[in-house]
Amino acid sequence: MSDTFSDNNQIGIVSTFSQLVHTNFKGEMNALCWYRNLDGDFNEIVTKLGLKENITEVYPEDLIALQLSEKGNIAREIILNDLKLLTDFGASPSLNLLKCYDRDDEFDFISTDVYSFHVDRSPIATDTFLCTYHGAASDIISNSQAEQKILIPEIRSKLKELHDGPTEEFENFLKENYFDLHYKVNEDAEPINLGVLHLWRLAVDHPKQQVLPCIHRAPIENEGEYRLLLIC
Repeated sequence: MSDTFSDNNQIGIVSTFSQLVHTNFKGEMNALCWYRNLDGDFNEIVTKLGLKENITEVYPEDLIALQLSEKGNIAREIILNDLKLLTDFGASPSLNLLKCYDRDDEFDFISTDVYSFHVDRSPIATDTFLCTYHGAASDIISNSQAEQKILIPEIRSKLKELHDGPTEEFENFLKENYFDLHYKVNEDAEPINLGVLHLWRLAVDHPKQQVLPCIHRAPIENEGEYRLLLIC
């Protein structure tokens, strides 16, 4: 899998957390991967955690309270260390046990849920960090292999009908409803799966960003399998 990542101009490979947070995005590169081969039984943690809702936030004290095998304890220490590294860096990581996300099926011509290829936006200079410890992993796509949905004539026409307001307010309407964040991938596009256990940093759309934001999506979950995801 490292060969898949290293041969892709969109992805930079690093070997430490310090490199992950201090390497600058440039050119086509808007995703950085701290590539890791990790030991530990992450499935044991998922099995012993309780799912309260479709998305259950897991706190460090929840992990610490689990009675785990040696392999399970190794996995727990990895997660706790990742949370500490990100927190010490100034991020606000969240560990989630996921059955599924809510779907947006309000319109048949555009969706704004996380299963749709999209970019993240922030008013301040920040990045998205994520790591899938167990379950299906997210995908990213090259910006050259996707088109902003609001620029597709038939979708834009339907959005204008939906807006039904002053023309000068249309662009704000698109942003306020997050329509402008979503993308349609080209038919010949080749999404890259981010895999499990690697810690990723993805470029976000913000005023100081020097590269295009990274287009990504949440995966369709595997039947009967929960995801364990760190994200911030």
